[in-house]
Amino acid sequence: MARPTNKKSLLELAESNSNKLLEFIGELPDEFKSKTFKNNELNERDKTIADVICHLHEWHLMMETWYKVGMSGKKPAIPAEGYTFQTLPKLNQRIWEKYKGTELKKSITMFKKSYKDVMALIEKHNDDELFTKKKYQWTGTTSLGSYFISATSSHYDWGLKTIKPLKKMVK
Repeated sequence: MARPTNKKSLLELAESNSNKLLEFIGELPDEFKSKTFKNNELNERDKTIADVICHLHEWHLMMETWYKVGMSGKKPAIPAEGYTFQTLPKLNQRIWEKYKGTELKKSITMFKKSYKDVMALIEKHNDDELFTKKKYQWTGTTSLGSYFISATSSHYDWGLKTIKPLKKMVK
């Protein structure tokens, strides 16, 4: 599906990509769901499927914070306090350390809750509010919808691509 350009397609793609990710995980053998991968089977940072899901969860929480701060008329720290997009690897490492050791079941529960919360934020807006660039000062030159796409459908696609190679390891 193409990059969303309206609320309906944003919600649909977020739901579709989230479902694909969770269904893929559900179809994996149990030993993969709890396995710690040591040879960069996922990527250089994430060692478990739960690490990937916790990463997505934390980005939901960051999106919620940006939204709350930005919509209150203040400038949110994007991506996070003390970090820039150039230092994203350090931020993502901090996220990994925060959730390291989280079990998959718990990570999925957290993900589903924060997913629901982000979807509720999207629901509050119409197409104009979501997809007009520079509509809100805090989103800079882009649109609110672009932020939501990055924190939802595009990120879920990344998550699926990250764990999909595990399918080749299933015997």
